[in-house]
Amino acid sequence: MGGVIFLSVPESLRGAFEGEGGFRLDPDIPLPVEVPENGIPSDAAALEDLSWEMIVSGMLRVISGEGSARPEWMDYYRAFALALRPSLAAELSDAAALKAAEGEFEAALEILDSLDSLLPESPVVALNRALALERRAQAIERRLGPDAELAYGEAEKSFARAMALGPAFVEARLNAGFFYLGRKDFARARECLVACVEDERAGSIVREIDRNGLADEDFARARALILAGEEEAGMLELRGFIERRPNSWNGWFALGWALRRLERWADAAAAFSKAVEEGGGNSDTRNELAICLMETGDEAGARRQLEAALRDDCDNVKVISNLGVLAMRRGDFAEAAAFFRAALDIEPQDALAADCLKKIEAAEKGA
Repeated sequence: MGGVIFLSVPESLRGAFEGEGGFRLDPDIPLPVEVPENGIPSDAAALEDLSWEMIVSGMLRVISGEGSARPEWMDYYRAFALALRPSLAAELSDAAALKAAEGEFEAALEILDSLDSLLPESPVVALNRALALERRAQAIERRLGPDAELAYGEAEKSFARAMALGPAFVEARLNAGFFYLGRKDFARARECLVACVEDERAGSIVREIDRNGLADEDFARARALILAGEEEAGMLELRGFIERRPNSWNGWFALGWALRRLERWADAAAAFSKAVEEGGGNSDTRNELAICLMETGDEAGARRQLEAALRDDCDNVKVISNLGVLAMRRGDFAEAAAFFRAALDIEPQDALAADCLKKIEAAEKGA
């Protein structure tokens, strides 16, 4: 990686550049220039011999915190970079989105850091960063990484920053609402989405939360306690909620979740079955139910639930991997390997699928 040098504006360029909005070169402020590692000149370089691309790259690195430029120069460098390349922000945003779509989250976040330095007060940039962090957290969770909660916490901070930077920016609140909905933090989801009721999806979700009492304080406390590893206390909080809302599938799901964490498999299976019965037959509920049924020895029932979950969500890596685990239990290693390979095609870093496939292949070689 090269370095950044600062060069004085030569006489020949003074007054030669004028960008959008009447931007003009300030001859008293040196320009940061990115040069190759082996190409940093030992004597004074001529700015005329360097490309504007090298100047833009140098300014991005400096405003991102590299180098020893004076703080009062930063706004000038930001304005200069955008004057040189009016499409710079859009280009960086597109590049970050592409990297995130390809699963290259660290590269995407590095680009977004540069974009955030360029437009530090932009709620749009903050939202794009939050969305990239959310996708990274989801990928970590899918491969059972231990840092998923930490990654979700980083995403939550970015959503909060996007909303603070743009109080009237509906997209920030809408996406933050969906983020909290995915985290099953219904009280915060409602808080975000109620400000977006003109959006049909937001209005529908708010009505669903209200209808099922999901912003209920008992429910929120129960979820927080279970998440903190205090399952017994969480279940005590859930008791009152379920008594008031016996038809809320979310209450039964939360109860099943607590019981599964305590390895009370039969009780957990009963709670998840009740959640399905009350309208919560989504892929997550059925996957959880299948895990419990496997542990109780009901492999046929587990397979039915996993197949139903896969019909609902055909790219769900957890469901596909659990079908592989179920096939392994039956001794059908060829089918199990096929499921694990399918899971790895979707999520190459899925730890469960990779580990199980490795064991199958090792057993085949030793046979």
